[in-house]
Amino acid sequence: MTAEKNTGTVSLEETAVSLLLEKNLTLTTAESCTGGMCASRIVNVPGASGTLMQGIVTYSNDAKEKYLHVKHETLLQYGAVSSETAYEMARGCVDVCGTDCGIATTGIAGPGGGTPEKPVGLVYIACAYRDRTEVRKLDLTGDRIGIRTQAADCALRLLIETLSRTNDN
Repeated sequence: MTAEKNTGTVSLEETAVSLLLEKNLTLTTAESCTGGMCASRIVNVPGASGTLMQGIVTYSNDAKEKYLHVKHETLLQYGAVSSETAYEMARGCVDVCGTDCGIATTGIAGPGGGTPEKPVGLVYIACAYRDRTEVRKLDLTGDRIGIRTQAADCALRLLIETLSRTNDN
């Protein structure tokens, strides 16, 4: 076993946990294409238990409906990989799970599953904070793990940006 060198850089998850703890906020993650990566990275940070309430992997449409109350009509009309579904997933974190914040990811990590309308690398992320929700569309490149990792990075950045814009503690 080798000791890791401390580079002095702060990770996205360390920054997110620090902001959540500083503001005394709770978090739920709702993940499809990232399969729990966001929650796993948050859990890597000491003190995360003071803020992370749950991480939900809703890979199937049924799970999105059951645990996050994504509307069946939304999934039929727009599909699982859509801004509308990402929005409802993030809102479910706050409204259904009862936390202050929620981040959501849904997309196509590949290598298969893409279409001309929804190609591999298309990912939607969302962050809900109390009564506000922001959704972003990402066009990512790389292999399956690379796309998933980039999506988790972007979701954590969106959480940090959202929390950094708020003045309430």
